[in-house]
Amino acid sequence: MIELLSPAGNFEKMKAAIRFGADAVYMSGQTFGMRAASAGMSHEELEKAVNYAHAHGVRAYVTVNTMPREYEYAALRDYILFLGRIAPDALIVADIGVISLCRELLPTMKLHLSTQANAVSSAACRAWASLGISKIVLARELTLNEIKEIRKELPTSVELEVFVHGSMCISYSGRCLLSAHLNDRDANRGACTQPCRWGYTAHSLEATLYEDKRPNTPIPVIEEKGETFFMSSTDLCMIEHLPELIESGVTSLKIEGRMKSAYYTAVVTNTYRMAIESAYAGKREVDPLWLRELASVSHREYATGFFFDDCRENARVTKTPGYSGEKAYLADVLSYSEEKGEAYCVQRNKLQCGDRIELLTPGHVGIPMTVEALYDAERNEIESAPHPQMNFYIKMPFKVKEGDILRMSFEEN
Repeated sequence: MIELLSPAGNFEKMKAAIRFGADAVYMSGQTFGMRAASAGMSHEELEKAVNYAHAHGVRAYVTVNTMPREYEYAALRDYILFLGRIAPDALIVADIGVISLCRELLPTMKLHLSTQANAVSSAACRAWASLGISKIVLARELTLNEIKEIRKELPTSVELEVFVHGSMCISYSGRCLLSAHLNDRDANRGACTQPCRWGYTAHSLEATLYEDKRPNTPIPVIEEKGETFFMSSTDLCMIEHLPELIESGVTSLKIEGRMKSAYYTAVVTNTYRMAIESAYAGKREVDPLWLRELASVSHREYATGFFFDDCRENARVTKTPGYSGEKAYLADVLSYSEEKGEAYCVQRNKLQCGDRIELLTPGHVGIPMTVEALYDAERNEIESAPHPQMNFYIKMPFKVKEGDILRMSFEEN
């Protein structure tokens, strides 16, 4: 079965990914990964995370996909040796110097090529494979037909991976200088501040930009609610096309989002897990409840990226500015007493008696219920659980399990 690869921005998010159906997780240390803003894991946390993933039968990949400068190689050497000691299943790399150093220091370690390397042809894939790369994360600018053609031209020993969900980039697979230009944060070294998503104030309600030598290619700039967006990409969502992706011969489906919440990780992983299982059962129809699930997480306007549109003809810039809000993540289930019909939980957001909420459990869309009774940690009856991280008991109308999530219902605004 095709691999479902989920983001692990920290240990909590990794546990959510594993609980809700990931076959593999990808994570970063505090250096040399392309998501500096997510802080990454310390050496101790990385070792703990790799061990936890392996204990649960899940593969763990560590990103080392920045383009290090000359002065960084002494620290990089130490870091690669450390990764060899904790033994993840593969390193995700992008720079040819990093690949060479990994081959020197860890000759048996599997290497996966990051999308940062922009592989867009079978010739490029074969060249990377000759350097010891076993799996290639293809550039997100490829169409599905191009991916199929690349697959046909490669030996089966070379695996292919594609992104199927999450943020896209207005630049070419992340190679962008806009962040460095505007606030001295280099996107190619993991420090992108995403200025393509910022709101820019227009001096008039509507304007059209023209590049001097291309007067027939207007760029409309429209202000809505005091802001304008003309570089912000749509978010990728391929939930309706998993059978085609499976048939294309790719090996791994990757979810973007190490900087997103644990709730995002759980919901998106769970939804794609259900859709993959359905596809392998021979079903091609899309459950509309999967789309509802994906609408419950923070996202920009969804589209299918460049799988069905040439990136040179359709840049996939959002038509609707801003993000859709995430459904309130109310609590995590810590334990359940079948005898008492109660779940012991830790609070994430306020909930109170009478609220319409939903339970999210692996393999299911949200299950609706009403909060009928709440008790504090000393079992005193309470009307609400208002305090962050407070422990409480909740009466449940059905069985639940450790790690299940309580969220606000779609019926609630």
